[in-house]
Amino acid sequence: MIKVPSRIEIANLPTKIEKLERLSQKLNGPNIFIKRDDQTGTEISGNKVRKLEFAVKEALDQGCNLLITCGGIQSNHARATAAVAARLGLSSCLVLRSNGEEDIEGNLFLDKVLGAKIRFITPEEYREKRMEIMADIRSELSKEGYKPYIIPEGASNGIGTFGYFKAMEEIIQQEKEMGIRFDAVVIGVGSGGTYGGLFLANKSMNHEAKIYGVNVCDDANYFKNQIQKVINESLSYIDEPFEFTKDEINIIDGYVGRGYALSRPEEIEFIHELAKLEGVILDPVYTGKAMFGLVNEIKKGNLKEHKNILFIHTGGLYGLFPKKDLFSF
Repeated sequence: MIKVPSRIEIANLPTKIEKLERLSQKLNGPNIFIKRDDQTGTEISGNKVRKLEFAVKEALDQGCNLLITCGGIQSNHARATAAVAARLGLSSCLVLRSNGEEDIEGNLFLDKVLGAKIRFITPEEYREKRMEIMADIRSELSKEGYKPYIIPEGASNGIGTFGYFKAMEEIIQQEKEMGIRFDAVVIGVGSGGTYGGLFLANKSMNHEAKIYGVNVCDDANYFKNQIQKVINESLSYIDEPFEFTKDEINIIDGYVGRGYALSRPEEIEFIHELAKLEGVILDPVYTGKAMFGLVNEIKKGNLKEHKNILFIHTGGLYGLFPKKDLFSF
């Protein structure tokens, strides 16, 4: 049994699992369940806080007092990092990708309310130099007396991986309590750490569920490489041997649409229809695309070997508000 590093406890756990009765009936295929990781908290809501519990513990152990991280302008991870920092009496600096003047709404509004220092960089700078820029900011803030700790995009690194290792342990315990077995777990994939943690726990515990990631940017090959990298980084924290190949990583490609954080009309319509059908609100960046992909794969008959599918709702509600003009009422 893998012994994971220690963490701080911030999230409201365990998150509940519900069956999407009407969606399951409508599709007339496998039973679809949803794990409500959108309910891990309010300011910290979503999947990122599970990873931050481990990353921030490492920061505190190193005596750090300021968290630096990065993300898109409506990054759930950046907002959660700012919230965790404020909760623990730390400072935070967020490096956000921006095309120019941004409306202060959604997660960006909350970033400011939470007191985060914010640096805007261009998409080109973000793609090519974000780690270098965060390292420069660390040097700059160190001269001001801070001891900064850098958390990469999505907290998707070795230490952050254990957030969803523990989540998979939680799911397995809930299976026992519910008297059910999930033969597939589906998530949106944007940086790879959530998938990596689920995969590591699932395989090391011989659970044999199939873990699927629906990529919301880039392509399947990119994420197979990224997830392999993240898992390999996590192995430096544990003593147990763990062997796997990229071929075991399952990415459902084809639902990126217009690109990261860009929505197609059919995706927005799907979010609206599911909200009316099940009272569950998805976000336009991750869960909307991922659930849209899952439902369409079921309609195509590509997942018919599965009986009970668990979809993890990784949060993102605040990112829906800036997309309000895309909805038709």
